[in-house]
Amino acid sequence: MTDYSEEQRNELEALESIYPDSFTVLSEKPTTFTITVTSEAGENDETVQTTLKFTYREKYPDETPLYEIVSQENLDDNDVTDIIKLLEQQAEENLGMVMIFTLVSAVQEKLNEIVDQIKTRREEEKKQKEREAEEEEKQRFHGTPVTIENFLNWKAKFDAELLEIKRKKMKEEEQAGKNKLSGKQLFEMDHNLDTSDIQFLEEAGNSVEVDESLFQEMDDLELDDEEDDPDYNPVNLDSD
Repeated sequence: MTDYSEEQRNELEALESIYPDSFTVLSEKPTTFTITVTSEAGENDETVQTTLKFTYREKYPDETPLYEIVSQENLDDNDVTDIIKLLEQQAEENLGMVMIFTLVSAVQEKLNEIVDQIKTRREEEKKQKEREAEEEEKQRFHGTPVTIENFLNWKAKFDAELLEIKRKKMKEEEQAGKNKLSGKQLFEMDHNLDTSDIQFLEEAGNSVEVDESLFQEMDDLELDDEEDDPDYNPVNLDSD
């Protein structure tokens, strides 16, 4: 008859010796403990880590232990799922034998693989960025090949931008026309404008109206010929 308690006690002693810095007993009834597993350091000294919690069932190792992940560092959800599946597989394969060391070793190996995957992923990302930079450099020197499709797209965009510019210009000219004063309006606003100002306005194309009544007095003046003036006394410039 199998003495399950004895087998469990012996395994606990062995685990405590193998993992002195990461093994912690949480309770004795039922026997529950944790083991923290850390990967080997990666290229940039990065690591991944998980803490596994185990609980012996009454008939362990003829029954699989209960297990769960209670904490983790630098692992994503997919990694955690893969580790749980790995524990389940290893537990079934080792049923009937004390298996905690085997389970922890399998997780340790998995964590090392994850670190390698991180390294590979970073290298791929670096290569991808380099390829994108090279492609961008090629585009800068060679430009984008012209096809019917991209030319029509460019033409439609260009025509739309040109139409918008014309609309804005027409609107600005219309607004400027509304705010522009005629020559008459300028004259009425400033009565001190002289003839040179009026001439300037006319040359500039402005319409100027002049009040002719201002010059009527000049029309009433009659200038007689000098010879008809009785007092006219011409001076002979040739006389001595």
